[in-house]
Amino acid sequence: MSQKTATRLAYGRALAEFGGDERIVVLDADLSECTMSALFAEKYPDRFANMGIAEADMITAAAGIATTGRIAFCHSFAVFTAGRGYDQIRNSCAYPRLNVKIVGSHAGLTVGEDGATHQMLEDLALMRAVPGLTVLSPCDERETRAAVRAMIDFDGPCYLRTSRYATSQITDEVQNYHFELGKGVVMREGMDVTLIATGTMVELAWAAAGLLNAQGISARLIDMHTIKPLDEALILESAEKTGAIVTCEEHNVLGGLGAAVCEAVCQARPVPVLRVGVNDCFGRSGGAKQLLDFYGLTPEAIAARARDAIGMK
Repeated sequence: MSQKTATRLAYGRALAEFGGDERIVVLDADLSECTMSALFAEKYPDRFANMGIAEADMITAAAGIATTGRIAFCHSFAVFTAGRGYDQIRNSCAYPRLNVKIVGSHAGLTVGEDGATHQMLEDLALMRAVPGLTVLSPCDERETRAAVRAMIDFDGPCYLRTSRYATSQITDEVQNYHFELGKGVVMREGMDVTLIATGTMVELAWAAAGLLNAQGISARLIDMHTIKPLDEALILESAEKTGAIVTCEEHNVLGGLGAAVCEAVCQARPVPVLRVGVNDCFGRSGGAKQLLDFYGLTPEAIAARARDAIGMK
């Protein structure tokens, strides 16, 4: 695999790469060096504005800009865009279905030493509950670039989750990899259990599938980069094929990817679904790797849950 890259950096590079599109206007809430929107600002300063520490105002302004036919991107940490800006995302962007792209950087436990107040573990739950909002959580640099391109081409409000934590170019392991909004990617085939992962957890789930294979267990692995609209057809196909599912997310197990998969499966093809994530609690300060280990977001933990799920068939 290639050198590790944080998806926030991959995002900034992609935004700058595609920024020649004159429709794009970029706003940031005084964190452009962290969200990496600064890379766009360096190339296109006339279409960039620092809105200060005023996330709700930023998102409302983005909605206004979108009414002029522009594509408005707005940025802060996920805890601020999805948290402080929820009302404006719901009522000013999603309700009128405006072409606003909200980016939540530094999501999940892997913000690390910034601690529980900044470790956003609820953003996927909040954003996927908003009607008409497309929700994305890419796993590596290649997929992040594809997600940014897709958001620009898509007419409507989107939420993109990015991470401070660097991940490998895991999609390089997939022959003929193809990104499409609302479609999961089968990264490896298997017959005994399906692992469905998103964001930073895709790389860990890949390692877990390797551990299971060494134990004689055939694991199918799906990269679910789009949380909403969810690829229910692929999930139900996997439920039918393997008879057991484990979801993997750097997010609260309530309301995120795991909950979305459970909702899809229970309605049409009930099979055991076990969830690997943060178990309805806040994070704490520590190194990113330490926190993943402490909260059980590891290949070993994923493999153990997979064995449990298989035992429940």
